[in-house]
Amino acid sequence: MMLCEWRDFQTDTETYTQADFEELVNDEFEAMMFEDDEQIPAYVWTTNYVCLIKKGTRMIADISVTKIPRNPYCA
Repeated sequence: MMLCEWRDFQTDTETYTQADFEELVNDEFEAMMFEDDEQIPAYVWTTNYVCLIKKGTRMIADISVTKIPRNPYCA
């Protein structure tokens, strides 16, 4: 499900608000996508990046964020 409005999500250790996420990635939110019935988004689009959200595999629920430039410069 694609959303153009922020929906807060949480792990076992942290709750992510729009302001928290924008500070984490140092960019402004544009959209997010949830797969199936997941409570944590799979992707978050910001002005300059597509952020891949991966759930951690430890005993506690945690995430990692990988930022990929939306418009990479190829010289």
